[in-house]
Amino acid sequence: MILFVKQTLTLTPNAKIVFQERYLKKNAKGKIIETPLDLFHRVAKAIAKADQQYNSKANLKKIEHSFFNMMSQLEFLPNSPTLMNAGKPNGQLAACFVLPIGDSILSIFETLKLTAIIQKSGGGTGFNFSKLRPQGSRIHENLGESSGPLSFMEAFNAVTDAIKQGGARRGANMAILNIDHPDILKFIHAKEKEHALTNFNISVAVTDKFMTAVQKNKSYELKHPKTQKSVQKLSARKIFNEICKAAWTTGDPGLIFIDEINRYNPTPSLGPIESTNPCGEQPLLPFEACTLGSLNLNKFLTSHRKINWKKLEKTVRTAVHFLDNVVDANTYPFPAIQSITHGNRKIGLGVMGLADILLKLNIPYASKKALAFSDQLMKFMDEKAHQASRDLAKTRGPFPNFKRSLYAKKKMPPLRNATVTTLAPTGTLSLLAGCSSGIEPVFSKSYVRHVLEGKSLAESYPNTVATAHEISYSWHIRMQSVFQKYSDSAVSKTINLPNQATLEDIQQAYLLAYRLNCKGITVFRDGCKGAQVYEASSSENCPECHHAFTHQEACTFCQNCGYIQCA
Repeated sequence: MILFVKQTLTLTPNAKIVFQERYLKKNAKGKIIETPLDLFHRVAKAIAKADQQYNSKANLKKIEHSFFNMMSQLEFLPNSPTLMNAGKPNGQLAACFVLPIGDSILSIFETLKLTAIIQKSGGGTGFNFSKLRPQGSRIHENLGESSGPLSFMEAFNAVTDAIKQGGARRGANMAILNIDHPDILKFIHAKEKEHALTNFNISVAVTDKFMTAVQKNKSYELKHPKTQKSVQKLSARKIFNEICKAAWTTGDPGLIFIDEINRYNPTPSLGPIESTNPCGEQPLLPFEACTLGSLNLNKFLTSHRKINWKKLEKTVRTAVHFLDNVVDANTYPFPAIQSITHGNRKIGLGVMGLADILLKLNIPYASKKALAFSDQLMKFMDEKAHQASRDLAKTRGPFPNFKRSLYAKKKMPPLRNATVTTLAPTGTLSLLAGCSSGIEPVFSKSYVRHVLEGKSLAESYPNTVATAHEISYSWHIRMQSVFQKYSDSAVSKTINLPNQATLEDIQQAYLLAYRLNCKGITVFRDGCKGAQVYEASSSENCPECHHAFTHQEACTFCQNCGYIQCA
């Protein structure tokens, strides 16, 4: 007989609001018709059913029980679309998508249609616009001129603005342009205008060759995307400085180290990776989708301030099982997406609550001890997650493209999933779990959260705790680098800088991230764009991606990445 854990769930006031506003099932009149525990039962039951595809005699109740327990105890939470849609007719469960954009009206608007469908179901989309010919290029069909990538980015932005994700949040996009595209300067400064591309994060894809040219103060070539002929030579250092100036002013663009990403592309025979999901942690092939999930580190600390490694390993294994099932349980919005996603079966298991657990262990975030602890923790998690994937491969078979992968070429044991680990920002999930987000440090020593019925909660951290803006960018980046070392995909992390940070600080931050083998970097200088972006007591902008919040009843929602801040 399978027994579920005691039917109680302790949530923070803000978590209750977020569940009600965004996740709990509602009837046609908008009335909530399930509790958070009902939600976890709904999700666990829907995801456990996938086991029947591999074993007709599978004990689905036992599997559902294990999935329900780790979610209801807030030890693990999958990405938002899974929580919102599992067990519903929609059934779209993935958070991350990358879509290709070809240099034709037909390709562009076919991708735009897919984007609307994906975002309606709760997914975020990433694009590389580098195949589009630059502004002013001759169009032979009608002897007109191309309007360039930026004009079409604005079209995507407008459509995203009109699509509500899962009835609760607006869409999120990543726009990437290669460093050698002729419109690169226009792209770099695209978000300096007020309210420009509000539904986009933007990043420049830079190569090793370009970064070497920056450091040696050499020139590099811009190439027409259609002919690949050189159209202009520019100073690499000058363009790098323009990127840094724009980031100092607005927080955009970030950098994507595209060669580093492709060094770890598990299936290069299927083509290069050209883009990532909206927050940058999941590089994907064209049409590929991925489902993420995160472990709440607070739940694996004993009363004696020790990591419960046995419990952590068990939960990692169950989480990998869960995420692999999601690949099969998912209802994909387009056949091409289902085909490549099933072919590679990428999943992304990460963590949240790092700042909390370091505080409980009396370890300063900006310290060698914190880096050593994080190294040990993520190494363990990564090893156990890959072992779980290898064990699934023994009973279910490796991912179908395994024989074409780097793993097979290196004669490594078969894996069920082409990628297993990813570090997501967990902005909303950490609110549900009542913990700090992702691997970020504490943002502020004290703040007040106002909750419903006129109540308020004062929360604070000890004055000895260094906050995000008090920590040097070098410590931020070193922490990102540690987690990157044990992540198959990438790491979503904001490198917070104080208002007085200089242009040189941003230049050095970008160079350090490159030297430490990060796959990308996003910086945000406190108070840029002429206004305070995130304050200790309140915020009108998202602390994860820095875009403007949209107000809705008791909560404010980020239009860009889905982060929620509740009043």
